[in-house]
Amino acid sequence: MREHEHHDHDGHSHGVSADADRRWLAVALAVIAGFMLVEVAVGVVAQSLALISDAAHMLTDAAAIVLALFAMRIAARPAGGRYTFGLARAEVLSAAVNGLSLLLLAGWLGVEAVGRLADPPPVTGWMVVVTGVLGLAVNVVAAWAISRANRASLNIEGAYQHVLMDMFASVAAVAAGAVVMLTGWVRADAVATLVVVALMVKGAWRLLRESGRVLLNAAPTHVRPDDLGTDMLTVEGVVEVHDLHVWALDGEQAALSAHVLVGEPADCHEVRHALERRLAAAHGIRHTTLQVDHFGEQSADVEHCEVAHGQVHRR
Repeated sequence: MREHEHHDHDGHSHGVSADADRRWLAVALAVIAGFMLVEVAVGVVAQSLALISDAAHMLTDAAAIVLALFAMRIAARPAGGRYTFGLARAEVLSAAVNGLSLLLLAGWLGVEAVGRLADPPPVTGWMVVVTGVLGLAVNVVAAWAISRANRASLNIEGAYQHVLMDMFASVAAVAAGAVVMLTGWVRADAVATLVVVALMVKGAWRLLRESGRVLLNAAPTHVRPDDLGTDMLTVEGVVEVHDLHVWALDGEQAALSAHVLVGEPADCHEVRHALERRLAAAHGIRHTTLQVDHFGEQSADVEHCEVAHGQVHRR
């Protein structure tokens, strides 16, 4: 006897909470875009790479937020046609693009900073300090706004990482400007930029790693497939679990499929419902596809699955 699949889309809502997320992102976008224009002008006049790099980073912040907003709109479309899972991974792709843009920007700034260490131009310290302090205030407001949104989403986390790195860049710009004012050591501007570059690489690597895990259908970081299979065996009536697959649909929702064998006289329907409840309550997995058969009905298939898919979980 076979049981069909069960689908439940109780993950992050794309209703009221998604609307709130979009509003917070829009607030951050407005604040960043307005100040970015001021910082570009002052950075050019002051000949400060730290300020120009901060403004360039603000431009990528704005682009990251626009991309995040676009991805949220795409991901909210209902499943249908060829996209039977919907377009939730549009947000994961957005996070990957944001991570890659951070990495590319870090590379460009790193090259520029090394060049300025060798041949530093004059830097107007007080202009750097004043603009850096204003930029820091803007970034704090923007980071706070985005932190109010659902950061469990890789998409929103990507935009947040951009703004967070920009906040660090503003701190570095203020520090560099102060050093130039107090000591006249203009290389402080390039050194501050290199510190920010290191932080950007770290943030970019995290985004690329996490989005890569989702795109490669890896198990969510909080789920160990072997432990999951063992836990499923604790449900009364289950004697074997094989062909077990678990993967992330996006940064939040997980999906699972498995072939489950139950002993007599257990009822396949009841066991399936019990497994669904167990997976949802203990592991947060609500999107499941379970094929449930009585033990001994499909021994040939079981042997094939054991060879093809590795470990089989038995009582």
